[in-house]
Amino acid sequence: MLDALAANVRALRKARGWSRRDLAARADISERFLADVEAAQANPSLLRVQALGRALGVELVDLIAHARPRDHVALLGLRGAGKSTIGPLLAERLRVPFVELDTRIERATGLDLGEIFQVHGEAYYRRNERAELQRLLDGEPCVFAVGGGLVTDGDSYDELRRRARTVWLRAAPEDHWQRVIAQGDTRPMADNEQAFVDLRRILSAREPLYERADVVVDTSRRDPAEVVEAVLRGLGSAQSSSGS
Repeated sequence: MLDALAANVRALRKARGWSRRDLAARADISERFLADVEAAQANPSLLRVQALGRALGVELVDLIAHARPRDHVALLGLRGAGKSTIGPLLAERLRVPFVELDTRIERATGLDLGEIFQVHGEAYYRRNERAELQRLLDGEPCVFAVGGGLVTDGDSYDELRRRARTVWLRAAPEDHWQRVIAQGDTRPMADNEQAFVDLRRILSAREPLYERADVVVDTSRRDPAEVVEAVLRGLGSAQSSSGS
């Protein structure tokens, strides 16, 4: 129970973007004691657990419960990886809805992605991304695609990996480039002479993060049906491993 409490408090705090100092102040406990709770080295009283629950906005039973089953499937990858193509096909096979996280962000803010970045900047986008991700994970099971940069937000990525089965749709830089061009949209690479060089650099920098996904499927030289079958096999293997 202490291990579950530690994991849940730590994950919920990070998902809300709070430091230990922030949560300690909200729960009226010491930062040192909170550190012990998150390390499963404290034996807190029921009143202190209730205080943490109130500060985090969750019921006490949820705070001490063991990890929930990961019913959601999240597709990761840079633009052009095939998330919007594979997602609906995979969702149909799993008999759940398909959702684009960026579409949820646009709906919540009333702005398209270009406007969000141009007017408010990346920090504003990440805040809304974190909030919409939390709402999505709290909802009914689904397959959903996340923005290519979500993996660079440590708190959001940790929460995603804790609450969903993650799939990296891997592709060669050339494939990303050609697919984005075929879509008639080279954002955010437009008007950049070094666009392809930048794409390779971004992909290289993020590969270690993408590789932390539960399942990695190469989409290069594969048709969508083959990719979906490979994802399903990977999800089955990952679930068997986690259950053993």
